[in-house]
Amino acid sequence: MTIDEDFKQAMLDKNEIAVSAIRNLKAEIKNTEIEKKRPLSESEVQDLVKRKVKQHKDSIESFRAGGREDLTNREQQQMEVLLKYLPKQMEEAEVRALVKEVITELSAQASDFGKVMKEVLARAKGTTDGSVVSKIVKEELK
Repeated sequence: MTIDEDFKQAMLDKNEIAVSAIRNLKAEIKNTEIEKKRPLSESEVQDLVKRKVKQHKDSIESFRAGGREDLTNREQQQMEVLLKYLPKQMEEAEVRALVKEVITELSAQASDFGKVMKEVLARAKGTTDGSVVSKIVKEELK
């Protein structure tokens, strides 16, 4: 398992940020496995990583608002460690092209926001952030 290997390497490299980020992820995985009473599938682990990345993004916004750049930088670095466990994310231009394609196929109007979001996220299969899709769908449906 790559997470365990990366954890060992981070410990050997004395990379405090990576050790902390991966240790938190491993704890979250273990707790979820205990809760579900079974090992997690690959997609469940990816969902967990996505949730942890989102938590880091939220923390970054909060720390920026509070003027805590030291904590913002630490959260950013930890988030970057976790991002490598997710599939390659689509570029904004790719997301925009997918959104336009879906809008055309569905002949969507401004009131069809939910339908478009659902279809785009289904096609993207976890390779894009929902907030990015939401922003682009809103722009394209205007």
